[in-house]
Amino acid sequence: MCLVTHVGQKYSGNNILINKILDAVVVGGGPAGLMAASRMAAAGKRVAVFDAMPSVGRKFLRAGVGGLNLTHSEAFEPFTSRYQPDMPVTGWVRDFDADRVRAWAAELGIETYVGSSGRVFPVQQKASPLLRAWLGQLRTLGVEFFTRHRWLGWTSLLDANGLVIQAHRFLTPHGEIVIHSRCTVLALGGGSWSRLGSDGQWLSILSDKALACQPLTASNCGFDICWSKHIQEQFAGTPLKSVTLNIHDPDTGKNLFSRRGEAMVAKHGIQGSLVYAASRIVNQLIQRTGSVTFYWDLLPDLGEQTILQRISVPQGKESRSNFLRKRLGLTGLKLALLYEFAQGHMQSPDKLAAVIKSLPITVSTARPVDEAISTAGGLCLSELDEGLMLRKFLGVYCAGEMLDWDAPTGGYLLTACFASGNCAGNAAVRYLEEQK
Repeated sequence: MCLVTHVGQKYSGNNILINKILDAVVVGGGPAGLMAASRMAAAGKRVAVFDAMPSVGRKFLRAGVGGLNLTHSEAFEPFTSRYQPDMPVTGWVRDFDADRVRAWAAELGIETYVGSSGRVFPVQQKASPLLRAWLGQLRTLGVEFFTRHRWLGWTSLLDANGLVIQAHRFLTPHGEIVIHSRCTVLALGGGSWSRLGSDGQWLSILSDKALACQPLTASNCGFDICWSKHIQEQFAGTPLKSVTLNIHDPDTGKNLFSRRGEAMVAKHGIQGSLVYAASRIVNQLIQRTGSVTFYWDLLPDLGEQTILQRISVPQGKESRSNFLRKRLGLTGLKLALLYEFAQGHMQSPDKLAAVIKSLPITVSTARPVDEAISTAGGLCLSELDEGLMLRKFLGVYCAGEMLDWDAPTGGYLLTACFASGNCAGNAAVRYLEEQK
């Protein structure tokens, strides 16, 4: 069954009737798409949101499993320096920064707080109350939702007055349909967590339109390490706390990354916030050189000379492990890593002190894209104007993770998704007013 909905024809989906050209179609019910829909609906436009999944906001809900890190409280300039490229993302965030994110949540009745690391969370530590309040607000504004509608692409047409409209094809449980709108916001997500709706299948649709796209690659991701059976069985799922990760350019020796934090040993490798923050640099180096060496400072509060002094005393009858525990406080995972990757240095105080401050572990492959928190790549920003409208297609806007920008975890990803949806939605309102 294929139903084409022109003016005057009717299509009933989710018991909601569409019988005319919509002001706006939003494809994708994630943070960027919902924010764009809210801006257009608040301006009195008739908006419908279409999503391939049985419900909207699934990846947003998944982000709430760890407490829903909405944004970050740091000052604007260091905040926007986290983005790659920082322009035009800085422009989006300037109009919808961390304070605006918190104010928006408060308008929905969601109180937030700043954690010890500067990250901002809802007091309830959950995504579901915020999403429920947001969807309720959108429905009050007249936004219609159509789930289980997989987007198949669009064609630009002219209506009876010579104005551009978009004819969107969707695959539904009842067959293929076509919906017309005067403007469109595509918020199609990235390529990670495909079971939640972000599968990147839209890349081929945009490429067929001669729109420049970069391949989707894992970002904020873990990396494979072939651990010993001992590490896998005893320490998988164990955090590696209070360490500093350093990464050097293998050609120049320049330090490309240095940050203190924590990581996590997983069964198949290493992950966690510190690794995620370095993942963009690591992936770039892997593409260039084939592998990257992580240098871990296991005791960042102690200098190498202090460590050397503490272990340059007679060990007596104590085991090496007990000696290092007493002299340096090295136990558990940190000690296991030393035995795993620096076994030959354990008896030499000089070598051991050096390797404790710079334990090398080499990686050559990222974990699969579908496991990543986010993806880099996507639609090239050069294809868009300042309002995020496609230069080649009048009235078609794009927002969110489908665009070729990148950011670390810590609230930066969500903030930019919200901000890009805000930018696209506001620009679409201006466009619709001009079309009148």
